[in-house]
Amino acid sequence: MHKTIPEANAFVDRLADLLRQPPPPAEIVGTGGARVPGSAGGGPPPGKVGTGGASAGPPPVIIVLAPPFTALSSVAAAIRAHPFALSAQDLHWEEHGAFTGEVSASMLKDAGCRYVIVGHSERRQVFGETNAAVQKKSAAALRHGLRPILCIGETSDQRASGQTEQVLSVQLAEGLAAVAKERAGEVVIAYEPVWAIGSGHPATPDQAREAHRHIRTRIRALWGQDAAGQVPIIYGGSVTSDNIAELLATPEIDGALVGSACLDPLQFARILTIARAV
Repeated sequence: MHKTIPEANAFVDRLADLLRQPPPPAEIVGTGGARVPGSAGGGPPPGKVGTGGASAGPPPVIIVLAPPFTALSSVAAAIRAHPFALSAQDLHWEEHGAFTGEVSASMLKDAGCRYVIVGHSERRQVFGETNAAVQKKSAAALRHGLRPILCIGETSDQRASGQTEQVLSVQLAEGLAAVAKERAGEVVIAYEPVWAIGSGHPATPDQAREAHRHIRTRIRALWGQDAAGQVPIIYGGSVTSDNIAELLATPEIDGALVGSACLDPLQFARILTIARAV
């Protein structure tokens, strides 16, 4: 979400107005490119967005907004009266030291964050972020009570050469290497195929389902059946109001990481309205 502080506050107010009738029953993270399922206290079992247990109606949806660092405190104040949670777009793994320009997990916690995105494809592709760095960030987030949204995904060349599962396996294993399986319910995995982001060409439901199934299998191998069942796996990559229903109705997809479509509160509200009905 690339917004100034006034723009971010106006976005929150407008989104809240659009969702006021009826109140939103779902959980979604909006970063200008991300949404996450799961309750504030722990992740839901795999299923639909924000599944928190048995229910006679649609599962609840948790809405998580991820503005830039400069707007975090302002948005934290603006969402107090609304059913939204706050996420940062990145963090640094060290608590103290000479790291000019970086923001630590404790600083994010103080700003009101409950989530933080780690390993986003733009951080990997543009800034050269490594799996080792992502591993440190995931561990730092958990140490400070933040839920890491760990992003993994392959490029178009990697998919074309048949490396998708290998890339996902390595990114997942290294990204979670410093996380104990007892913390599984606090972790969210976001599958974001790099080739789909901002392209207008999302993964097909079959492509997304196969990737999510592989991710779940790898988590099971790392942490066991019980822990794997606690980790929501969401999809990100050209998610819009036109395809959200089909994506969320696909087995293995627990939620969505929304990008540019959530910059407009009207479009984001449409996505949320559809998501809560799936």
